[in-house]
Amino acid sequence: MYHAVRPVLFQIRLLDRFWRRYGELLLGVAEFAAWFLAIYALGRYVFVPALSGLLDARNADPTYAAALVRVARAGVLVAAVMLAATVAGFGRVLGGSAVFAAGLTVALGFAAQDVIGNFVSGVFIVTDPKFNIGDWIRWNDQEGVIDDISFRATRVRTFDNEVITVPNGELTTTAVTNPVLNDRLRIRLPVEVSYDDDLDAVSALLVETAEEHPEVLDRPAPAVRLTEFADNGAVLSVGAWIADPARSDFVRIRSDLAKRVIERLDDHDAQLSPPSEHELSGGIDVGGGGVPPGETER
Repeated sequence: MYHAVRPVLFQIRLLDRFWRRYGELLLGVAEFAAWFLAIYALGRYVFVPALSGLLDARNADPTYAAALVRVARAGVLVAAVMLAATVAGFGRVLGGSAVFAAGLTVALGFAAQDVIGNFVSGVFIVTDPKFNIGDWIRWNDQEGVIDDISFRATRVRTFDNEVITVPNGELTTTAVTNPVLNDRLRIRLPVEVSYDDDLDAVSALLVETAEEHPEVLDRPAPAVRLTEFADNGAVLSVGAWIADPARSDFVRIRSDLAKRVIERLDDHDAQLSPPSEHELSGGIDVGGGGVPPGETER
């Protein structure tokens, strides 16, 4: 009988010894997990949505609103860890590991310089009024509309509907053009006309065409400048201003203005510069059966 229950008694003693040694720690971990989940759920699914709704109700700038929501989410995570650790009795552990945490922070700082640089750049971008979600920007050889700004990277949607994730450090160290920052934008339309045309008369026609467009501003007034002497004609640049520009409006108005220019010049018999003409001479041997230049077939 004793031999039958001996293994069971051994297991019970083993479990008892394990519980005496690690039971308090396991209870603390369970308590930490329970408090962490409760605090995190409260913050993530109550506080953060409430903050987002408040920002929407106040018509907050989308750039600042998105940044505040991200900070709130990170703050909820940190607060959940700290409060749960304190309640579960892990406060002394956190305090005793301060030196270790400081050393780990320094090591991570050296290992993640680019990440930290992008984070700092993201802070500058978020606080810069020249960068806002929905703006049309140009940098290097790229352009598009800002979809989202995070503390690591900025997402830009190109006009081919491609999404480019740009590290914030690149945008803060590169010249960035914001065509829609101000309340108006100038359209430039090059028009190459024949040297046989009266340039003053053609310039007047181009100005009239721009002035008659309903979406072109009266002030500043449209203007035409001679910008280049090309091989086949003179290049006149039509400058016209539009209000509250967006990329779609800019492309549409520029295209419509170009069509009106072609129609107006055609109505007044003004000639756009013809394409280059090249004279070709000599013979062409096709399949080896051609006749050399200067000879006749017999």
